Amino acid sequence: MIEAIILFFTVILFLLIGFPVAFTLAGVALLFAGIGLLTGNFEAGYLSALPSRLFGIMTNETLIAVPLFVFMGITLEKSKLAEDLLETLSSLFGTYRGGLGLAVVLVGMLLAASTGIVGATVVTMGLLSLPTMLKRGYKPEIATGVIAASGTLGQIIPPSIVLVLLGDVLSSSFQQAQLQRGIYSPETVSVGDLFVGAIIPGLLLVLLYMLYLVFISFLKPESMPPAKVVNDDEKKSLASLLWVLIPPLFLMVAVLGSIIFGIATITEAAGVGAVGALLLAATKQQLRFDVLKDVCQETAKLTSMVFLILIGASIFSLVFRGYEGDELVQAYLSSVPGGVVGIVVVVMLAMFLLGFVLDFIEITFVVVPIVAPIVLALGVDPVWLGILIAINLQTSFLTPPFGFALFYLRGVAPESIETKAIYKGALPFVAIQLFMLLLIALFPELVTWLPDQIY
Repeated sequence: MIEAIILFFTVILFLLIGFPVAFTLAGVALLFAGIGLLTGNFEAGYLSALPSRLFGIMTNETLIAVPLFVFMGITLEKSKLAEDLLETLSSLFGTYRGGLGLAVVLVGMLLAASTGIVGATVVTMGLLSLPTMLKRGYKPEIATGVIAASGTLGQIIPPSIVLVLLGDVLSSSFQQAQLQRGIYSPETVSVGDLFVGAIIPGLLLVLLYMLYLVFISFLKPESMPPAKVVNDDEKKSLASLLWVLIPPLFLMVAVLGSIIFGIATITEAAGVGAVGALLLAATKQQLRFDVLKDVCQETAKLTSMVFLILIGASIFSLVFRGYEGDELVQAYLSSVPGGVVGIVVVVMLAMFLLGFVLDFIEITFVVVPIVAPIVLALGVDPVWLGILIAINLQTSFLTPPFGFALFYLRGVAPESIETKAIYKGALPFVAIQLFMLLLIALFPELVTWLPDQIY
């Protein structure tokens, strides 16, 4: 079993050095498997299961939704949706104290629902809104904190790629957990269940962000001054707001509604979203050949990365189990005091810390398959666990000094903004998300009520 621990920390070490994730997971695992075969500590039978595992990944219909949702998100990003939304909402709310901050949160929410990609949302919002906020006199801490926090909403607001990948992993983990409990006609959990379960927590998180901004606008009005009064011909009308808001909202409702009400599977709904994004880009006169070429290339790159990491993680988990790593984890978690509560706290803390060095894809494919069956075998609701993991990782990606969202924002922020200002601005939103985690832990109905009503 000691080999499993060495394997895990060797992978972490190589990732910290900067080696590519997919090749590190697969390469280190195969190296340890080779050493184990030579020393007689590893059974060759585990490797014989590898081809069937890889074939299962390539034929998984749920995962087809990944490139379709990525295509949808990048198409909407290229169609200048964010620019139009930010310009319109800023003109409506900007004359109020904190109004521009509220506009950024709303745009971040809509972009999160459209793209589902944290890095893309943070970078887009940083490039578009940060210069405007600084120009209007917003404190750097407030401006950067709002942008970083709004960008991480892509983790939790459906249709999120995080929830698609997490739902697929939890589905197999849930079935495995039920078989361990002697349930031979297991129930299933789908990506659609996670989407529905994420709606209330996601909207509540947006509301908490906005309440915090309103509170600060009254407590420290100088940190979020209102914009100067503009001429009447520069103001945006309600009609212009509806023209900008209705198309993306209609697309989100069409995608989520078709999943929630059983009209389409997750993959079919992703196809609807991809086609809808193309139509939306066409109406904004952005559907040019060069734009479509960029969209296809970026979709191919991101999808290839996801599936390469998934293949590498599959090899890693196979070798990890071959060295009885799963039994080691189970034995450790079983010894944790506090029963189910203690185990969930330890698992969440471990994922939070791993979120500093691993991306959500690696954690979803490497860590979740190891710990989820153990936790779910204790009778924990899989949808509740999935949303808890998603918000936990969202918090981790926002927490200084290692949060990925902060790195993305630092890359596009002006040099005049100090890194400590970005960190300081993120801390209140980290506290909000920790409060949200506590709410979900104390009141699981925030996650489970809506799925129970619909299904």
